Amino acid sequence: MKQPELNEVKRSAGFSLEDVNIEGFSPMPTPAEIKTTAPLTEAAAANVAKGRTAVKNILDGQDDRLIVITGPCSIHDPKAALDYAERLLSISDHISETIFPIMRVYFEKPRTVAGWKGFINDPHMDNSFNMAEGMLEARKLLLKINEMGLAVGTEALDPFSPQYLGELISWYAIGARTTESQTHREMASGLSAPVGFKNGTDGLLATSINAIKASLHSHYFLGIYENGQSSIIKTKGNAYSHLVLRGGGGRPNFDTVSIMLAEKELEKAGLEKRIIVDCSHGNSMKNPALQPFVLKDCITQIVNGNTSICGVMLESNIHEGNQPIPEDLSQLKYGVSVTDACIDWETTEHALRQAHRKLLDKKLND
Repeated sequence: MKQPELNEVKRSAGFSLEDVNIEGFSPMPTPAEIKTTAPLTEAAAANVAKGRTAVKNILDGQDDRLIVITGPCSIHDPKAALDYAERLLSISDHISETIFPIMRVYFEKPRTVAGWKGFINDPHMDNSFNMAEGMLEARKLLLKINEMGLAVGTEALDPFSPQYLGELISWYAIGARTTESQTHREMASGLSAPVGFKNGTDGLLATSINAIKASLHSHYFLGIYENGQSSIIKTKGNAYSHLVLRGGGGRPNFDTVSIMLAEKELEKAGLEKRIIVDCSHGNSMKNPALQPFVLKDCITQIVNGNTSICGVMLESNIHEGNQPIPEDLSQLKYGVSVTDACIDWETTEHALRQAHRKLLDKKLND
C-alpha cells in the first residue's frame, strides 16, 4: 500500500494508530554534528589508541600490569570529574609499572524503576532532559580527560551513544541488568574497544558467559550512520569481550573459590580466562568501605600466583558517600556521588599505592 493510501486509511479509522503514548518529538543533533562541534584531537586520538592497546595486551597476558578502572559511580559535575582526573593522573606515574589506570566516566545510569538516568539524559538534573547538550558536554569532557593522558572507561547502555562517543573510549562495561539483552550483546560485538560483561544481579555466570560468546560473533542490527540516517549494521565480533565479577544474589564472588569456579566455567565454554573484579556492588555488599578489602584480597590472589584476574573496578569520588539530588541544586555537595556511595580520594590513593607496592614486590621477586 502506498503512503498516501495508508494515511487515508488511518484518517478514516477515526483514531491514531501511531505514537499513541508519545507526547512529542525533539530534534537531536546527528553524531556528525556533535563531532564537528567537539572534534577529535590528535592528542586524544593517540591516547585512546594507547589505552586500547594496553588493555588488549593485559587481557592477552602480554602486559603483566593490573587494569584499575576507578572513578565516580556516575558523572554529574564535569568540573569535579576533571578534578578527580587530575588526582588520578598525579599518581599514575608512580604506579604505572604495575597498574594501568582507567578513569571510570559513566554518563548513563540504568534505573530499576525510575530516577535520574545520567548526565546525557538530564545534564541539569532538573527534568529538562536536554540530551543534545548532555551528549555534547559528555564528549567535551571525554576529550579533555583523554588529552590529559588518562584512558577512559564507561558503560555502554544506549545503543546510539557509541556513534557519538565511541572513538574516545578505551574500555566498556555491559551492566548486570543489560548483559542478558540481545541488543547489548550485538552492540558489544561491534564496539571498537574491549568489553567486560558483568554477571547478572543473581550472581550466576551463565548469562555473562553466553553474552561473551554471543559478542564474539558477527551480527546484523539496526543503527544509525554518523549523518543520522537509519542503517543496517554488520559487525565483526569483539575478540576482547571478557567477564566482570560483581557479586550478586546476596553473595560476593571475588574470593579464591569463586575465581576458581569462574575460571572453570570460562574454560568449559571455550573462553579465555580473563576476569575483572568489580570491588563494589555485590562484592562489597553495597558498603563502599569494603572496596579496599576486596581489592586487597584480589592482590593477594595475584601475588600467590593467580593469572586470570586482569583488573579491578572501584567506585571512588573526591569525597565519600552519596547524596540525594536536592530541589535546590546549589545545595549539592561538591565531589559527592548522586548515585551509588563511593570511597573518597584519600582512601583510593592509599589502596592503589598499597596494591602497587605488593605487585612490585612480586615482580621484583619473580
